[in-house]
Amino acid sequence: MGKKKQKKAKLPLAYKPLGFALGWASGAMAGLAFRKTWMAIRHEEDAPDALDRDRGWGEVLLAAAVQGALFAMARSLADRAGAKAVERSTGVWPSADKGGRD
Repeated sequence: MGKKKQKKAKLPLAYKPLGFALGWASGAMAGLAFRKTWMAIRHEEDAPDALDRDRGWGEVLLAAAVQGALFAMARSLADRAGAKAVERSTGVWPSADKGGRD
């Protein structure tokens, strides 16, 4: 195995701590963005959840959709930024496969 192939084999393992930190930070930012967005949409501090008896289906599903979209965007932003940073610093993309979310 050549030196470049060895580097590719080891890089995803080295990327994991960075990916974990970026994932944690993106989750925190998405939570904050969701609270601010919900406040702007409904002028309420607390968003409904599925077990909130006093909320209707529409409110519960709207809150879930907004929250899901914001978390997915934040995760994709963090994953992509981290991968680009690793590629810039090492010259190697941190994932051997060609796509698909785990």
